[in-house]
Amino acid sequence: MNPAPNTTFLTAVLLDRDGTVIEDRHYLADPEGVTLLPGAGQGLAALAAAGARLFLVTNQSGIGRGYFTEADLHACNDRLGELLGEYGVTLTGTAFCPHGPDDGCACRKPAPGMWLALRDRHGLCAAATAMVGDKPEDVAFGRDAGLGLVVLVLTGKGQAAARTLGVPVPEGDAPVREPDPADLAARPDWPHAVARDLAAAAAWLVGRATARERGVSNSSGSSGASGASGTPGSSPCAPLPTDLLRSEPS
Repeated sequence: MNPAPNTTFLTAVLLDRDGTVIEDRHYLADPEGVTLLPGAGQGLAALAAAGARLFLVTNQSGIGRGYFTEADLHACNDRLGELLGEYGVTLTGTAFCPHGPDDGCACRKPAPGMWLALRDRHGLCAAATAMVGDKPEDVAFGRDAGLGLVVLVLTGKGQAAARTLGVPVPEGDAPVREPDPADLAARPDWPHAVARDLAAAAAWLVGRATARERGVSNSSGSSGASGASGTPGSSPCAPLPTDLLRSEPS
């Protein structure tokens, strides 16, 4: 069981699966093929230690195409859970889309269906939720949903995605690169950061959340209010509306 959130600025992280957490095996159907990418277990452990709940959001059109079944998908995800358990990591939930790109569904990334489903079920707040993935669709999914932070990783299809988007990537030994704020404002299809892998993305997310939390604490202290984080008005999230949208299957 992951601990309660330690910061109001990073309470959940949505994760693409193939190419982000595990090796991208085309239409993976065999649990024996589930292999964590280097540093993925440690990165997710760091996010969990910071109090973030972890969720998978994954397009799985192989189901709709008839290449494998939902049972195959669940078996692969169960194997992933076993591997992550070795790092003390538990996924809070999973959402998947079984449809093909031409099916016109509302749940295939970058459509918002999986975000809405998880938001409704788990009371997630967009401003305190991050998205990490290796494809342009992952970036668009997170940015269109208004998530607080969106990171493109260079594993899997990430390098091709960076070229497609034209976003600058880390140079030399740098693990992460953030676009210039002016460029980011002009490019809503860009991520807030590009990371070499999930471990680098996790370190950057925890660092950003911690910095924001300290900024709020310092601001509260200078105004004469309590210096503790979580004082009224310090959270980036307002209560969710009661008329939440219908959840998509997951």
